[in-house]
Amino acid sequence: MGDYRRGFEKYEWRWRARGFVLDKRSFRQPLWLGEDNLKGKRILLHAEQGFGDTLQFARYAPLVSARGGSVILEVQPQLMPLLQSLPSVETVVARGAPLPAFDVHCPLMSLPFAFGTTFTTIPAEVPYVYPPVDKLALWKTVLADVRRPMVGLAWSGSATHRNDHNRSIAFPRLAGLLSVSGVRFVSVQKELRGDESELLRDFPDLTHFEARLEDFSDTAAVISQLDLVITVDTSVAHLAGALAKPVWLLLPYAPDWRWLLDREDNPWYPGMRLFRQTDVGEWGPVIDRVKNELVRFTSLRIG
Repeated sequence: MGDYRRGFEKYEWRWRARGFVLDKRSFRQPLWLGEDNLKGKRILLHAEQGFGDTLQFARYAPLVSARGGSVILEVQPQLMPLLQSLPSVETVVARGAPLPAFDVHCPLMSLPFAFGTTFTTIPAEVPYVYPPVDKLALWKTVLADVRRPMVGLAWSGSATHRNDHNRSIAFPRLAGLLSVSGVRFVSVQKELRGDESELLRDFPDLTHFEARLEDFSDTAAVISQLDLVITVDTSVAHLAGALAKPVWLLLPYAPDWRWLLDREDNPWYPGMRLFRQTDVGEWGPVIDRVKNELVRFTSLRIG
């Protein structure tokens, strides 16, 4: 509903909610929730949930630095090369590696509460992450001869996510988009399921890089070369949004809280457009609408 002041306050109850699997960290250093000035202190900001959550809330690191603190950011190893580009961060550490000394700490997803974030005060300036220079040069070369417009596709997230059955789309259901002429599609799908690897070979206008996407810095470099990203609710959506790339997000009927309700835009990512199910489990009308919009998008680009 967008009532973020109350929502983020009550979100602190997640640590005590049964069935909500979290990696709660125990430190002798105190928890910081915005109450003190950080001048002269080192603060550890640590990821707690999925890749997308880390990408979305890493935007707060520069705000913490502006309070006077030296920021240590601990993230999943797959995100470390990319998030080293965040401004105002002293050190980025891979989860599991030894931590440098720090004075206070805060989980990343408690930062909106610490800053009293409301619907109108979301820090939404993009881009706030950037691909490493070497990866950017590599993927510019790889994609140099691919015709435009180039449209990225991601159709599923982690199979272990508890809401995967709602948010992911089987590739054959999404394949109708691939009939749009004049588009070169680029898969930014990291993990394939079942026989998807074989199915992809039937679509010559879809480029898939298999294991060449080693971590999120590679995916970010690829996305930076694209004209548009079409994705389900997974980390690719957050990555494209953080890179300020136009992204069309396909959402189930009951979406995750951050996508709000009954709107096509989103305050967290200014370049994002939302395509929502109007009936539970029905992806057909969503894909038809996206296909029509993609035809229009392509005609404008080619024209």
